[in-house]
Amino acid sequence: MTINLSFRAIAPERCLGLALAVFVLGITALLPYSSAVSAVGQAGNGDPKRGQELFQRRCTSCHNLDTEKEGPRLRGVFGRKSGSIASFNYSEALKTANKTWDADSLDKWLTDTDKFIPDNDMNLSLRKADERADIIAYLKQLSNQ
Repeated sequence: MTINLSFRAIAPERCLGLALAVFVLGITALLPYSSAVSAVGQAGNGDPKRGQELFQRRCTSCHNLDTEKEGPRLRGVFGRKSGSIASFNYSEALKTANKTWDADSLDKWLTDTDKFIPDNDMNLSLRKADERADIIAYLKQLSNQ
């Protein structure tokens, strides 16, 4: 029994092409798991039904949809300027923030309220991007946007 182990030299330009192909394939395969992909991209894919359940569990101790509680009412929040409901007593930070609530701003807000608008009165953050995306999808659906 003979084993033929003959190797041919591979041209350097071919090695570079192969390495580049492996790199691109690796990036493509791993990108969906990267923290660089924010929930904003997922907000369009958020599940409003799951968002409603999460909203009821995580948000209703301070927020209602149609009346003020410890936090402002949230129906119609999409497209609304921060600190703009006259009947709610916002922090100075929110009154002067001049943000418009959309998928991007809500994602940043729910990720880290103090980082997005320092010195506000809300003390909650949602670490899981999919939960933020679901709640954002639910609030967007309620705002008919």
